[in-house]
Amino acid sequence: MTRPEPLSSWDPITLEIFRNLFYSVAEEMGVTLCRTSFSPNIKERRDYSCAIFDAKGRMVAQGEHMPVHLGSMPTSVEAAIAAVDLEPGDVVMVNDPFRGGTHLPDITLVEGVFLDDGDEAEGGAGDEPVVDSASPRPAFFVANRAHHSDVGGMTPGSMPLATEIFQEGIRIPPVLLVKGGEIQRDILDLVLANVRTPVEREGDLTAQIASNRTGARRLLGLVERYGAEMVSEYMRHLQDYAERMTREAIRRIPDGEYRFEDAMDDDGQGNGPLPIIVRLTVDGEDATVDFTGTCDQAAGSVNANDAITLSATMYCFRVIVPFAVPSNWGTIQPLTVIAPEGSLVNANPPAAMAGGNVETSQRIVDVVLGALAQAMPDRIPAASYGTMSNLTIGGVDPRTGKPFAYYETIAGGMGARPWADGLDATHCHMTNSLNTPIEALEHAYPYRVRRYAVRRGTGGAGEYRGGDGIERELEMLGDATVTILSDRRVGRPYGLEGGEPGAPGANSVVDASGEPSALAGKDSREVKAGSVIRVHTPGGGGHGLA
Repeated sequence: MTRPEPLSSWDPITLEIFRNLFYSVAEEMGVTLCRTSFSPNIKERRDYSCAIFDAKGRMVAQGEHMPVHLGSMPTSVEAAIAAVDLEPGDVVMVNDPFRGGTHLPDITLVEGVFLDDGDEAEGGAGDEPVVDSASPRPAFFVANRAHHSDVGGMTPGSMPLATEIFQEGIRIPPVLLVKGGEIQRDILDLVLANVRTPVEREGDLTAQIASNRTGARRLLGLVERYGAEMVSEYMRHLQDYAERMTREAIRRIPDGEYRFEDAMDDDGQGNGPLPIIVRLTVDGEDATVDFTGTCDQAAGSVNANDAITLSATMYCFRVIVPFAVPSNWGTIQPLTVIAPEGSLVNANPPAAMAGGNVETSQRIVDVVLGALAQAMPDRIPAASYGTMSNLTIGGVDPRTGKPFAYYETIAGGMGARPWADGLDATHCHMTNSLNTPIEALEHAYPYRVRRYAVRRGTGGAGEYRGGDGIERELEMLGDATVTILSDRRVGRPYGLEGGEPGAPGANSVVDASGEPSALAGKDSREVKAGSVIRVHTPGGGGHGLA
């Protein structure tokens, strides 16, 4: 095949072609991961994300997966590149929040994509060639992150009410899981020895390996068709385009300083509320997002690291861009994010981190969007339900006699928009997962779904009402340990422009005798067979005076 000559300047039609090509690579990686994984959390709920990166580890394209993963995944790639000199066939594994991860159940795999000696992909202006016959270096990188339903720790599901990270599960710095195309059995065995469901974990990890290999093959196919120089050139053009469009979106925000404050209910250890404060400064095409004044890191497990905070902030600015542009390295360039070290939004070790990725990330979105609403009242919706209502259940399956661990996030009500009602019973903002279908859940676990319904009347009133939350009730068919990590059980999702806040959520358990008792927003307890766990999620805030 005759390859096209590289372009000296970018062409908009070719740019659009490559935008879709790069996106399709990340999407196909996701399809591979979904179809080859073992756990319902990945194959049914699609709690994973996939992306491709250039030779410097800068994100180029991502699939339409989990926002909380995608904005923070570049940190994992950076950590992998810094820790390991990757060679062909190597795959780095990491989950340590203080070494490129977010929280321990999210395991990230990073692989370099190498070209033949005849192909050479160049970096940016002034960069050395990526491929050198004497010392080969990756021309690109592929990475995926998947939430594993158990990685050890205090309670099944690995989302415990911990006070230090050592209680949350196995902590993996950047290490080689695959070397030269061969799985490192000692490393894999070390991981499997520390989890409750080793067969499922091995299946999901090998699915992640297959996903990255799919991405590598597709990128090499693009190189074969267009040439390494053109592929690398259009990666840079796509990043530049995303940056220009993000800067244009920021330029449309009135210059000024905007402040907003909201809070987490508590940390699960009796401390709260926990305020998160943001000061947004817009100056032309640049924005500074300063979290100075946010409370100190918590005793409980709701701490976030700086990668999570950057991811949530990036998401907020990405959604205000009114143009069809990808989320990549360029999207972040106009943003300066200040997250004070030792605070709830940039915690130091050995802080517990399980809830930062799933709960605190949602509140960071709430405060950043709240600040943007002051500048753009006609564009920003009221607060959505603001919690992933994480439910983990584990024990021994009476049907098989084997351990099981289940994890799920439960949706809620979307905030009302300035022009329309909020949506009912939907995942919003930092989560983009599906539910676990009743049939799949009852097949895989010793539960019976007693109720799954829209929680009517929980959206805030207003000219446009907030979306309603969800009622989800599971009957245990065997004894189990149940842990709930949720928020907005005290504080309510705010309304805007006179709209009412959404209703808070509520958790409870009804024992086998029919006696109900309340569960706190962050709670863990042993329950007997016949007990029913009830999780009722918040509604979204309303918008405008009714």
